[in-house]
Amino acid sequence: MKLAAILLSAAMLPATALAANDSCESQKYHQYIDASLTWYQQLVDITVEKDASLKDVGDWFLEGRKHHFELNREVFDWYLANDKEKLDLSQPVESWLKLTQQDVKALAEQHSELGKTAKQAFDDRQSKPHPQNYALRSAFAELLTHPGKIEKPLNDYNKAMTAIADISCD
Repeated sequence: MKLAAILLSAAMLPATALAANDSCESQKYHQYIDASLTWYQQLVDITVEKDASLKDVGDWFLEGRKHHFELNREVFDWYLANDKEKLDLSQPVESWLKLTQQDVKALAEQHSELGKTAKQAFDDRQSKPHPQNYALRSAFAELLTHPGKIEKPLNDYNKAMTAIADISCD
């Protein structure tokens, strides 16, 4: 009986290792998503602090970024569990998932939670830009040409990305 338990445990080790690896990859990708969303939130906060008239467009922009990144989070986990061939885990974490507009459109047509998330992101991409979109993008460009104005959030993002890159899921 003990031998059977040992053999069964040994047989399950590769599956357990694979599940742990998938979990590590998922956690690593989720950390990348979280770091990216934090970066965009901080960029918008600084922009709106400088020009309060951009609050509405900043909120609109952040909502679109959230939809985009949450879709990527869900799709990544789905591919990780169901179709790893769609992922390139040999690349840096920000390049693990490549979703084309056609991919998002196809996902948006599914009747599932993933389909709902994809539809939200697809609709964002198809919608008319906010009237102040150009003003917001110009304000971002202005901030990005003066790194001292965004030093703390930029350093925070870079530290987070370095820590994420250091995670080994092997």
